[in-house]
This record gives sequence, structure tokens and C-alpha cells, in this order.
Amino acid sequence: MLRLFKENTKIALGAIRSQLLRTVLTVFIIASGIWALVGILSAVNALESSLMSNFAAMGSNTFNISRYDFSSQLNRNSSETRINPIIDYSQARSFKENYNAPFTTTSLSFTASSVTEVKYENKKTDPEVSVIGADELYFENSGLKVDQGNTFSEMDIISNLPVCVVGADFTKNLLKDVNPIGKTISIRGAKFKVIGVLEEKGSMFGNKQDLRVFIPIQQARNLFSQGNINYEIKVLVQNREFLNADIDDAILTMRSIRGLHPTQIDNFGISRSDDLINQLKTQTAMLTIIAVLIGVITIFGSSIALMNIMLVSVTERTKEIGIRKSLGAKSSTIAWQFFTETLVIGQLGGLLGTILGLITGYVFTRFVGFDFVIPWGAIIGAVIISLIVALISGLFPAIKASKLDPVEALRYE
Repeated sequence: MLRLFKENTKIALGAIRSQLLRTVLTVFIIASGIWALVGILSAVNALESSLMSNFAAMGSNTFNISRYDFSSQLNRNSSETRINPIIDYSQARSFKENYNAPFTTTSLSFTASSVTEVKYENKKTDPEVSVIGADELYFENSGLKVDQGNTFSEMDIISNLPVCVVGADFTKNLLKDVNPIGKTISIRGAKFKVIGVLEEKGSMFGNKQDLRVFIPIQQARNLFSQGNINYEIKVLVQNREFLNADIDDAILTMRSIRGLHPTQIDNFGISRSDDLINQLKTQTAMLTIIAVLIGVITIFGSSIALMNIMLVSVTERTKEIGIRKSLGAKSSTIAWQFFTETLVIGQLGGLLGTILGLITGYVFTRFVGFDFVIPWGAIIGAVIISLIVALISGLFPAIKASKLDPVEALRYE
């Protein structure tokens, strides 16, 4: 059986070489659908893995109060978007002082700048560093952990000390080949002592999370004095069972601070970390469905193209089939020969499409800054689709070839 399979494979490869252009076109038809399937699923897997790891780091028992509700914005029509007033420092501070839910920690922060140049001795970064003003609870509430040193202490914030915590990328460029702890960097001419380096986080939607500098919130307010600064409030709930009740209390507290009447709708957003994760899963699931539909279309399109080339091949090789049958070849041998040829073409298309899809997915994830994840499900799916295409396309031509009458086949011109 194994020798017969090898012989049929050898004959199939010879037939493929004799019809090279037609075979190449068929292989590319099969590969194009597999390419799209694997490429899309590679990008989706990388996107989902990166987003899930970032949001999961915060845990499922946190919520944010911000100007807008990001989770609802994911599914909101742009025409329905309202312009909410910013959350200024007095409102954010008032919330932290008045929100008294037990077993919760509240942190305040704001993005002071996203186009800052940072200097160390005679070296400097490109003006692409984000500067975050934060308090001592921000890191725990955001799921950020240090790789070296420490984050802010309560005394650092109370005393408004010129200290900072930097992202992991600083150890690869500005503070490369030195111990970053204790070094002094310059931001807008102000000196800050590095007390900690965060663990690597990667990028998300082009946002370089490892190229951020965190300074005490009052230092940031003094250094970046632009108007209309929008503050963000993060709340960590120690006991998840009280999450809903604590969110309700937070809404009431914020409504009171904002001076809203009972009939007025909220003019701020509450974003739960678990809601964000579920919303993102829904969005990525839609992309997966699209990829699966492409796979289904691939089966039909590729099957028709491959079946056509095999039927033409049977017609062109009618006399060859007659000679083989007259020499004693069984119908099953003839059928297996053509089926093997179909299988080889299908697998070549599947292999080419998988390689192109993986390359496309890798290039895309590198471009947007995600970590590439090998889509094993997509690869297995590509193999299965290629087999299905071969089964569907090869069965009828193989049966037709095996049923040819040897006398009529020999007389065919």
C-alpha cells in the first residue's frame, strides 16, 4: 500500500509539472483563501492576546471614572456621542475624599503629555514619551508591577518629591547599560530621580506603554500647567462581591460632585474592567466569524477550480488511462492516482496559504506593536480546509477516470 502511494505521488508530481501554469494558478486560488483565513486569525489572536493580558492585569474587580465610558463607546454610534465636561482636579480630589466604600482604594491620575523629550546626561529621547501624573495607589489599581526598585510611597506624594518611575523601554535606550535606580533624568528642565522601572507591557493600538514616565501628581500639575486637564479616577474593590454596590455608590458620589439633578443623566463614564474584556471579546469574535466565512467561501471556490482542472486533466489523459488499463491497472489504482494528484495540489495550496498568512499576521502584529501569537487553530483549520477541498474536488474526477472503458480510451484522439 505504501509503495502504491509513493508511486501515485510520483506520477501526480509528474502530471503537475507537465501542467505547471494551470497547476500554479489553481494552487494560488486555494492559497488565497487560506492566506486570508490564517492572516486574519493571526491578527485576531495577537490582538486578543495583547488586549486580554493588558486588561486582565487590572483584574476583574476594578472600575474607572472618566469623562467618557470607553466600554459603551465601543458599540455606540458616533451620532449619539455627547460631549461631557472634563473631570477637573477639584472634582477628582473631592471624589477621593468623599467616596467611603469599605475595602476599596481610589487613585487619581492624568496624562500630562504624550510628546515629551526626556534627557539623561548627554543623551535624550525622541519627543514621544508620555508623562503620567499619578498618586501612590495608581500602580496597584492599574495592575502595573515594578521590575526594579519601587513605586511611589505615600510620603513621596505627600512631600511632593521629584521622583519618577519609568517604563521598561528606558533600560533599552536612554538608561541602557547603567543601573537606572538612582539616576536623574530631566523632563522639561525639571530633575527627577528614578526610583523604579516597570515590567514590560508592550504596545496597544500604537500606544507605547513601556515609553512612559510616572511622576507625582502635584509635580505633574506644576510642570504641565495647561488648562482643561482631564483627570481619571481608578477604584480597586478588594471583594468582588461588593463590586456592583460599590459602583452604585461611586455613581451617586460623582453625581453629587457634578451637581446633577435626579432627572439628569450621567455626564461621566463608569468603565468596569470585566465589561471592557467582554466587549473586546465580542469584537474579536466578529473578526473570527469573518475569517471562518472566508474559509467556507474558500472551500467552494477552490473546490470548483480544482475540480475543473482535474476534469480537464482526465480528458487530456484519456489515452494514458486506456494504456494503463490495458496493461492491467485496476480501476481503483487509476482512481487513487488522480485522487492523490488532487490531494497534492490541495496541500500545496494549503501550505503556501498558511505560510503567507503567518507572514502577513507577523508583519501586521509587528507594525501595530502586538506580540505575535502562532494561530494553531487557524493552521489546523487550513489543513482541514485543504483536505476538504481535495476530497470534494478529487472524488468525481477520480471516479470518472476509473470508469473509463479501456477500448474507448485507447481510441480517444
